[in-house]
Amino acid sequence: MKIGVLFFGILKDVVGRSAETVDLPEGARAREVLFYYAREVPQFEAMAPSLAISVNQEYSGADRVLREGDEVGLLPPVSGGAAEDGEVPGEVRIVRERIDTEAVVGRLQRPEDGAAVIFDGVVRDNTRGRRTLYLHYEAYEAMALKQMESLAAEARTRFGVRGASIVHRLGRLEIGETSVLIVVAAAHRDAAFDACRWIIDTLKKTVPIWKKEYFEDGAVWAAGEPFPKKFDGSETQR
Repeated sequence: MKIGVLFFGILKDVVGRSAETVDLPEGARAREVLFYYAREVPQFEAMAPSLAISVNQEYSGADRVLREGDEVGLLPPVSGGAAEDGEVPGEVRIVRERIDTEAVVGRLQRPEDGAAVIFDGVVRDNTRGRRTLYLHYEAYEAMALKQMESLAAEARTRFGVRGASIVHRLGRLEIGETSVLIVVAAAHRDAAFDACRWIIDTLKKTVPIWKKEYFEDGAVWAAGEPFPKKFDGSETQR
């Protein structure tokens, strides 16, 4: 059976492509995709335990049985939606243009809100003592949007906030530009602060967005935080 495989971040460089189709036996499980590339690409086996697997744009365990035409994403640790429709309190978007913080805040705030907490992630000019020239972000966009929408919804339930907006930019970003903006509106500041911190921390660990850093002396993919155990590929080790 034919399975589509997508590669992101540093995996594109290791494998040498961003996507391809592979033939696997009927009834093969998701872990067989990892085993396939461990045989085909020498550097891949050492990376496999830190990877997460998605099937049809949803995180998946390695035991999942694959079917003809499934799309498997192999996701290295991530570095770290849709426009407002009038019903959902907030907006979740992926953009390639400059993020307008004031406009996002203005669309979310309501008279009943006692607090609006803003996290504005800005591109800095250095990383570990190396001068940064610019950054480039890429994403598994359809899956990233789903994950971001899920975070916004869970924040509203978990922390009791009225609304949450998450906007992430892709492509080339210059020093001082906003890469990710999170705005949380609530009646009380404690809930808004807690929800905002939880969203950015969780986004950095689970949403499939990758960052490449460009320096005066070269470029590297930013090392991401390990995936939570339920997402990572550690169980695939033989």
